[in-house]
Amino acid sequence: MLPPYLPLPPSDRLLSPRTGWTRAHWEALADHLLEAVMPYASPGRAQFRLPGRASWSGVELDGLEGFARTFLAASFRIAGAGGDVPHLVERYAGGLAAGTDPSSGESWPVLTDRSQQLVEAASIAIGLHETRPWLWDRLDDGVRERVVDWLGGFVGKRTWDNNWVLFQTVTEEFLKSVGGPYEQREIDRGLERIEDWYVGDGWYTDGGSRNFDHYCGWALHLYPLLWTRMSGDAERAATYAGRLREFLGTYQHFFGSDGAPLHQGRSLTYRFAAVAPVWLGALADATPLTPGQTRRLASSVARHFAERGVPSPDGLLSLGWYEPFLPVTQAYSGPASPYWASKAFVGLLLPPDHPVWTECEQPLPIDERDVTAAVPAAGLLLHGTRHDGIVRLLNHGSDHGAPPDDPHYAKLAYSTRTAPEAAEHAWARDLDNHLALVGPDGLPSRRTAIRPLICHDTTASSSYETGTGAVVTTTSTVSGPWEVRVHEITGEPGGGTVREGGYALSDAGPPASVSGDGWALARRADGLTSAVIGLYGWERAEVAREVESNAFGPHSAIPCLHSGTPGLHVSLVVLSGDQVHPGALREAVTVAVSEEAVVVTFPGGTGATAARTAQTLRRTETTTPSTTASSPSITS
Repeated sequence: MLPPYLPLPPSDRLLSPRTGWTRAHWEALADHLLEAVMPYASPGRAQFRLPGRASWSGVELDGLEGFARTFLAASFRIAGAGGDVPHLVERYAGGLAAGTDPSSGESWPVLTDRSQQLVEAASIAIGLHETRPWLWDRLDDGVRERVVDWLGGFVGKRTWDNNWVLFQTVTEEFLKSVGGPYEQREIDRGLERIEDWYVGDGWYTDGGSRNFDHYCGWALHLYPLLWTRMSGDAERAATYAGRLREFLGTYQHFFGSDGAPLHQGRSLTYRFAAVAPVWLGALADATPLTPGQTRRLASSVARHFAERGVPSPDGLLSLGWYEPFLPVTQAYSGPASPYWASKAFVGLLLPPDHPVWTECEQPLPIDERDVTAAVPAAGLLLHGTRHDGIVRLLNHGSDHGAPPDDPHYAKLAYSTRTAPEAAEHAWARDLDNHLALVGPDGLPSRRTAIRPLICHDTTASSSYETGTGAVVTTTSTVSGPWEVRVHEITGEPGGGTVREGGYALSDAGPPASVSGDGWALARRADGLTSAVIGLYGWERAEVAREVESNAFGPHSAIPCLHSGTPGLHVSLVVLSGDQVHPGALREAVTVAVSEEAVVVTFPGGTGATAARTAQTLRRTETTTPSTTASSPSITS
């Protein structure tokens, strides 16, 4: 059921038969978010001091963040309406005047090296550019001068060596366009730096580490293309558009059919900001999606959260996922941080008569068939199933640097219907989606820096060093909802045991659980099931429990396998909205082990061979080759 601020006229069902959402719904959501923060505005509306845990930057900076991030949504709303939302123009014009007036009592802190102000300056610069005819051009000369002086503090400042370099690029480009101070070499530096981070397949890593997550879309694609709207640089625009088109070829599969984004990576509290690159593809004519598919995907994500209480009843975006949940945040996250979700409204820059708003919604691949998508450059392999709409991400390449400090990167797998056990007490045990050597002291090995090996078609492989002399190499191969993992432990494993966990299943109440000979299973009240089945090398199975550790609910259940002998272990991991019969699957999925290789055969005859050295993998078909279309990146 949709919230009352999102009416659903019957005619909308003809235009949007899958989500019911039209441009009016997006405008209504933006308006609702922007009105809900008003009780927390300072007198001059230069700061929005929202309730919640303060960030490490402090209350004053958090207030600036509240202005800048809501202004970003307001700017897309103003531009999309051709300025015909005068209350928003007036509101943010007043905030600009007060925020840059040292005598106002609510002025913004000056920009300093690597400060949060730099992030927010970029949102203000983008907003001013996109609303220029209705806001910037109508500001008093004195206010414009003060805004230029404040933004001009960016010149010469140092940023962190990641997506922050783009904040300087867009801010100084705006300053250049209005006759303010800028350094061309600083504008260029950000654009040149991201070239070092472009890895192929449309993907950037964020900084020098293997940071592959939603930031690739809502930052590393978004800012360069918005910069081209300021600069008019057609050559760079063509380059960025080509990369975005390739990126969206696989990124479209990062969402379940119900609109749920994959729950992996940093800053997940930005939630539906994940659709920013989807809209951007239409805005830059850089998408493989049809207009109807674009709106279907973006609207399904916004509706997914709206139907699950986001924003909350008071109209605010909390620090969390569906409900407040601080472990999905970082120390830099303050009460206004979730309003980077404003990036999702970039689609409002597309005029009302654009085909993304006027053409009928069209189904996405997962609406019609099972989908597998590989991103070799990032070491990510996805498999989604039409019957339950779930997408699962197998992680053989994104580690956020080493040593590992975040369960949102270190796991073997993530999904659109589950989240990793992220609270500190659960992270210490590191049960879910992890192959661990558990020492005599009970401490598990950590999946440190991931060494990607293979990512192609339906198979991916990687290895990591445990830090005690052992190396764990894992090969994943998928078929429908099933994933077989072949783990080989070499080197010096030392004493202790081996343990593997499946997907953590979380709910408002304790999920049901059952275990049998070599398998364990947890099931939620809605039928979602997580299971692990030992195919080779495992000795026993159980379902472990956690509490208050998961973004999807207070009660968690994690099916686990155990063995007392390091070496070779093969397991079948299942996350499904269907019935799962572990005993039958254990008999139907066969494993043949030799000194050279492990051959896995799924029901239906398809299989994969993993070389025991794990240096090479080759896809094989044990019966008639599948008729499924395939390419180095995607099979559907």
